[in-house]
Amino acid sequence: MLTKISDNKVACSFSNRKHGNMSLFYGDIKEALDNRDKFLAELGIDYRNLVCPRQVHGGNVKLISEEHKGRGSASYDDSLPQTDSLITDVKNLPLAIFTADCLSVFLYDSARPAVAAVHAGWKSTRENILAKTIELMQKEFGTKVDNLYAELGPRIKGCCYEVGNEFRQLFSQNFLFEKYGRLYLDLSEVNKAQLLGLGMPEGNIYDSGACTYCNNDSTFSFRKEGVKSGRMMSVIMLRE
Repeated sequence: MLTKISDNKVACSFSNRKHGNMSLFYGDIKEALDNRDKFLAELGIDYRNLVCPRQVHGGNVKLISEEHKGRGSASYDDSLPQTDSLITDVKNLPLAIFTADCLSVFLYDSARPAVAAVHAGWKSTRENILAKTIELMQKEFGTKVDNLYAELGPRIKGCCYEVGNEFRQLFSQNFLFEKYGRLYLDLSEVNKAQLLGLGMPEGNIYDSGACTYCNNDSTFSFRKEGVKSGRMMSVIMLRE
């Protein structure tokens, strides 16, 4: 699925179930490399150039340079350890995030240009991973928030993301709601609010709108499938 921020300077897309499992660690991994190759070929990306993090639901952001090209592309063990967000201004260096309910976010600095791929599950969201990502982009690239565009990928939405009562202490009541005596969190709205709070123009934030749990026929969902669930890829790359 191509995104709204794709243009002649940046390629970015979300895979879905029809593209197969993209993970080399979760779900049925037998066809994962072939799946990556076919999906990325549609974007003009060589899967062997991918830079992949070993996501740990934390707040670590890593600056990616040419020396990282290919890390995690063909082996999970070679992926970048303890990282949930990647930024770069290097062209033809694709960044990948893997999800199956968690939120993926693309950031695109149209002026530099520069890009980021962010894995924003609830723990990373609590650690303000988007703010940390933008702060590093500002430090390394001189990014201005007014020039940033964001796109939110498929994820489990508030309609289906049931959480425990302990979340009342973790997130504002503005993002929690009850139905039939159960508590639900709208994680995407938390992240949108964080972006707006950083000064990003509302018109620069795009939302794919898809709920992975509701649309499990076309997306992977850990909540619905359990440990057998595969992972979707969110990939972004600056073009020459």
